[in-house]
Amino acid sequence: MVQGDENFRMIHELKITALVDNTSGAYDLLGEWGLSLWIEADNHRVLFDTGKGRTLTSNARLLGIDLKDAGALVVSHGHFDHTGGIAEALASGFRGKVYAHPWVLMRRYERREKPPHREVGMPARSLEALRSRNEDFIGSSGPAEIAPGLIVTGAIPRQTDFEDTGGLFFLDEACTQPDPLVDDQALLIRTQQGLVVIVGCCHAGVVNTLDYAAALTGDCRIRAVVGGLHLRHASKQRLKGTVDYMKRIGVRTISACHCTGFDAVVYLQNHLDAEMLTLGAGLSLRFTE
Repeated sequence: MVQGDENFRMIHELKITALVDNTSGAYDLLGEWGLSLWIEADNHRVLFDTGKGRTLTSNARLLGIDLKDAGALVVSHGHFDHTGGIAEALASGFRGKVYAHPWVLMRRYERREKPPHREVGMPARSLEALRSRNEDFIGSSGPAEIAPGLIVTGAIPRQTDFEDTGGLFFLDEACTQPDPLVDDQALLIRTQQGLVVIVGCCHAGVVNTLDYAAALTGDCRIRAVVGGLHLRHASKQRLKGTVDYMKRIGVRTISACHCTGFDAVVYLQNHLDAEMLTLGAGLSLRFTE
């Protein structure tokens, strides 16, 4: 448990900028399939995921963001579209800690109709870069406070009966051993108005993630959910269950991007009273007291 008390540090000024997303929301910035967020929480700087690696450094440069200023890199899970830019991030002068579940280093595959199946794990360059900085790699399956008010969840318990990993993912090249994606984790940011929950693909399910966020912090108020929700192929049952839960706990703001899926975003927009904010490469969200 990383329970808070009256002395627990809250973040007062929070800015989240998309460095990488499927779409670009700013002139000259490029989009790619992937996600990377730059988080400014009071005087802390955190890089959350790194995209595929083709646009991270160029987009950051155009935005005037220096990756070496980050005190931590949080890796949401081990897929290539979230880890492909790790080598570039570490080469930029970044000297912070890397927080990830140990499974991010595993090889993994996505099944195709016919072999060869697609390898979707962390690219070799990123693996080599991490291994060269082994002393900075914090591989843990449990929660960790990376700075006052900033908590990495570690592995998220799967409690719901309608959420799954959201794809045909496997741990072996023949695609016979299903990948449960236990390395999926989120970043929790405590504010006076509740938790801001940052997710990569939310393979554990957004309901499971928010439930666990509340259990870890003792705070049931969800100020915002930001990132990919992996609802592109979600069933009507899953979408309804997700909406019912978000209504019940009173989620105030949703900024769903990357793998959420256009139809799912429209469904959330039509069935929730929550504020829906657009996020693409170059766009920022601000949360202040």
